[in-house]
Amino acid sequence: MLQSTMQDDYQLALLPLFRYGRQVHANSKIITFTGDGPPSNGYVESTFAQVADRADQLAAALARLGVKQGDRVGTFMWNNQTHMEAYFAIPCMGAVLHTLNIRLFPEQLAFVINHADDKVIIVDASIAPLLARVRDQLPNVQHIIVKGPGDASSLGPDILDYDTLLAAEKTGYDYPEVAENSGAAMCYTSGTTGNPKGVMYSHRSSYLHALMVTTTANIAISERDRMLVIVPMFHANAWGSPYAAWMVGADLVFPQQFLQAAPISRIIHDTRPTLTGAVPTVLNDLLHNAPDTDMSCFRLVMCGGSAVPRGLIEGYRDVFHVPIVQGWGMTETSPVCAIAHPPKDMGSLSETDWRVMTGRVLPGVELRITDDSGAVQPWDGVALGEIEVRGSWVTASYYNVDDPAKFHDGWLRTGDVASVLPNGYVMITDRAKDVIKSGGEWISSVDLENTLMGHPSVLEAAVFGVPDDRWDERPLACIVLKPNAAASADELRTWLADRTAKFCVPERWAFIGEVPKTSVGKFDKKVLRARHGAGDLEVEKIA
Repeated sequence: MLQSTMQDDYQLALLPLFRYGRQVHANSKIITFTGDGPPSNGYVESTFAQVADRADQLAAALARLGVKQGDRVGTFMWNNQTHMEAYFAIPCMGAVLHTLNIRLFPEQLAFVINHADDKVIIVDASIAPLLARVRDQLPNVQHIIVKGPGDASSLGPDILDYDTLLAAEKTGYDYPEVAENSGAAMCYTSGTTGNPKGVMYSHRSSYLHALMVTTTANIAISERDRMLVIVPMFHANAWGSPYAAWMVGADLVFPQQFLQAAPISRIIHDTRPTLTGAVPTVLNDLLHNAPDTDMSCFRLVMCGGSAVPRGLIEGYRDVFHVPIVQGWGMTETSPVCAIAHPPKDMGSLSETDWRVMTGRVLPGVELRITDDSGAVQPWDGVALGEIEVRGSWVTASYYNVDDPAKFHDGWLRTGDVASVLPNGYVMITDRAKDVIKSGGEWISSVDLENTLMGHPSVLEAAVFGVPDDRWDERPLACIVLKPNAAASADELRTWLADRTAKFCVPERWAFIGEVPKTSVGKFDKKVLRARHGAGDLEVEKIA
C-alpha cells in the first residue's frame, strides 16, 4: 500500500484555531449586552485580539491556582465575553472546559460537578446563589472564581475575583501542544430520566464540527456575518457557533440573561446581527410579543432543540421576512447532524414543506434507521426506524458511564424515530418513548403537536399517550392558547380532523397555562405525564 506523504500527524486542536482567529481576525468584535444605559449604552465591546489576551491571562491564573492538563474547570455562566475567554483558555492550556447547565435542579447540578470532578468553577455573580445551594456538596472543588456585578457572598468567604486574578498575569501564555484526541470540553445531557450523562468532546471533534458550521451544507458562517448567540453556551457549545465564528472572524453578540422578547428585539435593533440560533420557545416569544422587530439584517435563523412547527416557519417568513432553517442533533453529537435547507430540486413539495423536515444529513456524519430487530431500513421516505449515527463529532461512549444500550455496532442510538428520503432528508416522527400505539396503529405525537400549533389560537401543544380500555393507548392533547385567544376542544377536534387521519384525533384535551420545559427548552412531557397520573390535569373527554 502506498503511504501518504502529507503531514497526517498535524493535530486538529483548538490551539491553532485560537491562534488563527487571534492573528487573522484580530479586529473582529465580541459584543456583550449588559442591559444598562450610559455610559456603555448597555454593551461591552472587545476585539478578538483583546479577548485572546484575556484568555492568556485566565490560563496563567488557572495554572497558578494549580490547574493541570486533564483537570476539569467548570463554568456556571451566561453567554458573555468572559465565557468566551474560558472557551479558549481552558482547553488550550490542556484542561477540560465543563460548561454547567445553570437550569439543572440542585441535586443534578451537584451530581454533574462531582461526577466530572471539577477542580475550579468560574461563576457569574448574578447567579452565584444558584451555585451556593450546592456548595457544601462539592468536596473536590478547590476554588470558585466570581465575575461581574452581583452578591456572591452566599458562596462563602474564600471566593476569588476574576478580574483581580487576570490583572496579576501577563499576556502571551505559553500553551502546551495538546493531542487532538484529548478532551477539550464536556457537556452533560439534560437528564430528563435518571442522572445526566457526560459527553467529552475532543479537540479534534470540536475543530471538525466548527469547520462544518462554516460550510454551505450548514449555515456558511463567514467573516461578513454577525452571530447573535442565543443558544446557551452550556448546551453543546452553543451548537458550535462560538468556535466557528472565531475560525472565520464573524462578530459575536452575547445577550447574557436577557432572553425575553423585548431585550432581544433591542439587541437586534442595536447590533444588526445576520445570524442566530434558538429553540422554538424563544423564537415564538419574539414573534408573538415583538412582531414589530426589524429583522431585515438577518439572512437566516437556525432553530432546533425540538421539532419546529410549520406555523413558526410561516410566521417568520410572513412577519419578519426571514427564513427559518431547522437543525437537528443532540448533546451526544456536538450537536449538529442535519439541517433543512430546501434542495435545488424541490419536486412537488413547497419550500416550507422542506423546511419543516428535520433536515438533510450533513457531510461528516453517517446516518441509518433500524427497526426493533436492529435491521437497517431503506431510505425510501416510507420505512420508519430509530436513527443511528456515527461520525467525527459523534460520541462513542458516555464519560465514566457504561450504557451499552445507547450504542449499536459502533453507532449511536438516538432514540428518535424517523423516515429518510433517498436524497438524505430526515423526517423525525417522534421520540421512541413518545410514539403512541393505539389499536395497532402508530400515532406521531410530534405531527399532532405541529399541526395543532398551526391553529391561529394555539401557542403551544404537547401530546402524549394515556391508557385506554379499548385502544390500549390514546393521545391526550395539552393546549396553551395565545393571549386573549379562545378555542374549545370541540373546535380544535374539528379543525384537526380536516388535517390528519381520523384515528389520530384525540378525545382527551387539557388546557394549561404553559407547557413545562426541560433545562434546554424542550417540552418536558415527563412532567405532564406525572401531573396526569396524579390527577392534576383537568381533562375534558369528548365521546
